[in-house]
Amino acid sequence: MVTAIVREWRDEEGWGVLDTPETPGGCFGHYSDIQTAGFRTLVPGQEVDLVWEAPGFKQDGYDYRAVAIVPRSA
Repeated sequence: MVTAIVREWRDEEGWGVLDTPETPGGCFGHYSDIQTAGFRTLVPGQEVDLVWEAPGFKQDGYDYRAVAIVPRSA
């Protein structure tokens, strides 16, 4: 698990991009990978803990995709 920063998040589409040095160019994140109760959303600039994978194909233009996203407490 690594620390990532939310670059952008699109609630209406349920996905966004997370940045961390381990995932150059950004990591695709889907709302279903957010590990929290209730409405799953993130905000740009938010710190999260991230488990990611490199599936060998581009996910919506990104080489990396999230497997688990754990929002950090404020």
